[in-house]
Amino acid sequence: MKSTERLKKIRDMSVAELERQDLDMREQLFRIRFQWAMGQSEALKKMRELRKDRARVQTILREKTRG
Repeated sequence: MKSTERLKKIRDMSVAELERQDLDMREQLFRIRFQWAMGQSEALKKMRELRKDRARVQTILREKTRG
């Protein structure tokens, strides 16, 4: 999925959904860090992508709560 498609999907979510998504992403990052520490090279790519997506979610969540 392209980042523009993900961004559109994220923007269509409600505040409650965004908060839940942020929590899920935080848990996924925690698990992926363990995989990366165990030496799985695929985990690094997933971790980078997940961090960017989480930043997008947090940014849009902040925009919606402020105005």
